Amino acid sequence: MNPLFSLRAVPAWFLVLPDTDAAAPFARAALPHTTRRLRHPSGRPWLVGRWAPSTATSGGHGSARIAVIGDHAVSPEEADRAADAARSPAALDRRAAAWPGNFHLVSTVDGEVRVRCGAIGVRRVHHTRTGAGGDAVTLASDRADVLADLTGAALDERHLAVELLTHDMVHPLSGQPVWRGVRMLPAGHSLTVSRDGAARETRWWSPPKAEVPLRVGAVALRDALAAAVQVRTQGRDLVTADLGGLDSTAVYCTAVRSGAPVVAYTVAQHDALGDDVHWARRTVAALDTAEGIGPLEHHVVPADAVPMTYDGLDTLDDVLDGPSPITVDRNRRMRLLELAAARGSHLHLSGLGGDELLAGTPARLHGLLTVRPAATLHHLRGYTAKYRWPRRRVLRALCDRRDYGSWLRRVADHLADPPSPVDEPLLDWATFPRMPPWATPDAVAAVRDLLRAQSGSAEPLARDHGEHRELAAMDSLSRTTRYIDQISATHGVTFAAPYYDDQVVEAALAVTPQERITPWQYKPLIVAAMRGTVPEAVRSRATKANATFEEEAGLREHRAGLLALCEQSHLARLGLIDARVLRAWCARPLSAELETDPLHRTVACEVWLRSRQTTPVSADP
Repeated sequence: MNPLFSLRAVPAWFLVLPDTDAAAPFARAALPHTTRRLRHPSGRPWLVGRWAPSTATSGGHGSARIAVIGDHAVSPEEADRAADAARSPAALDRRAAAWPGNFHLVSTVDGEVRVRCGAIGVRRVHHTRTGAGGDAVTLASDRADVLADLTGAALDERHLAVELLTHDMVHPLSGQPVWRGVRMLPAGHSLTVSRDGAARETRWWSPPKAEVPLRVGAVALRDALAAAVQVRTQGRDLVTADLGGLDSTAVYCTAVRSGAPVVAYTVAQHDALGDDVHWARRTVAALDTAEGIGPLEHHVVPADAVPMTYDGLDTLDDVLDGPSPITVDRNRRMRLLELAAARGSHLHLSGLGGDELLAGTPARLHGLLTVRPAATLHHLRGYTAKYRWPRRRVLRALCDRRDYGSWLRRVADHLADPPSPVDEPLLDWATFPRMPPWATPDAVAAVRDLLRAQSGSAEPLARDHGEHRELAAMDSLSRTTRYIDQISATHGVTFAAPYYDDQVVEAALAVTPQERITPWQYKPLIVAAMRGTVPEAVRSRATKANATFEEEAGLREHRAGLLALCEQSHLARLGLIDARVLRAWCARPLSAELETDPLHRTVACEVWLRSRQTTPVSADP
């Protein structure tokens, strides 16, 4: 492993240093690899790293400084005014609540440092405490690997084993860094570091009460989405965008109507039932011809021009700060971003995140039963028929009032069981995760011990099953969004997911769940919000394409690459998997719908471990 591997190889990162001389050794180690440097009022290094100048704004007032990094439109003057409010974290947060976009917020006031992540985890913060006695300091960064490299942290095999779980929604273990001593700040929290290096975590955001009528919430969502898109597109000569499903169509149409110069891309599918191209063409035609907006540039990418799932696993060398299931689809997903870069775009708009935010989960009914029993039972009948849930299991799930700690203990007890039935009602805290059949007994035991250790104190993300489940799903997909952006940054393209902006999330979650989530209509909130934005011929589309064909064909086409991962396996060397069992699994026919999720996560871990050993390091700036 190269020393300070990530600091040298990653195109964008930042490090937050406390205002103390004890942080000087880490500043000296980091500074040669940086292109941007901000200082505390004391003159010591405060915020250093690599970031594009257009993504950051800083301001000051007296002994206070703030910095905003990410997608935002904060001016230096506004940053100065915000710095004046920074002596009160609550006052600063209230001011920042008016800023559209998605960003990190960092402040230093009289030697005390505060760094804030987003309400949803696209803008993550990691931290570690290093040193002993009076020389101990807390360091923070947007990337876990930067902290691990600076402090020499060792790999944490237990948390790497957690990454093998079939579902990425096991709060608070999912997504934790895989290095010893490095922690992830929970979404919606801030980290405060005092002058002596001590740190504390504080919640700054909680989901809103879900009590706004849909007709009112639709207007709020429309306005929030418009602001989220505009803050990214304003002043740009060209942006690109996905144009596929209903969620990306809403983002695209919002951008077009704002006057932004948008080039749209739609990927055709091999499956004859995949209808994204049909709806995309109708959208462009309606805007361009019927409504006179245009001419609009729209490219349909032939199915054969896009790699299949599992393509290139033996050559991937992306520098991610953790394993991600996006690995198996990396080349497929990056094809569009490569086209965007070739077209001259530095910003690509996506509809990623819309499913989790707008479709929601039937688990909301678990908490609504005692509040709105008639409406809840009506919706339950719809979901039971739609998903063919066994009625006895539905009743049992509704009557289950055990707390979140109990759920974690049940997960621990059943880690090695077969997967849950496909008709299991979606009413629990989350779908029960499982360890894959090739996980070793030691790996299963490590995850079980972590789960049981958390079960006594872990609190759910929200008040009830449904709200928790939605936030956990958004947290999981926001990690995927973040990893895609880490990859696309190497092409000079920012990957934007406006649905995960704080203001957009709040607008959607504030709507009453019985109107936002229903078995009778597909995503009613975005359908209502897009009246007058998305053409009427498209706005009520109720279909959603998937890439099952591409996955199954990819399994056949790239089976040799999968089998090659089993040879000299890093995971096997760590004692986490039995490579013979994995090899036998990869060699047999697999159902893309039912059997590949555990494979995705194992491949992600294996490829990530190899990339940390083989990726060439770019020259320092």
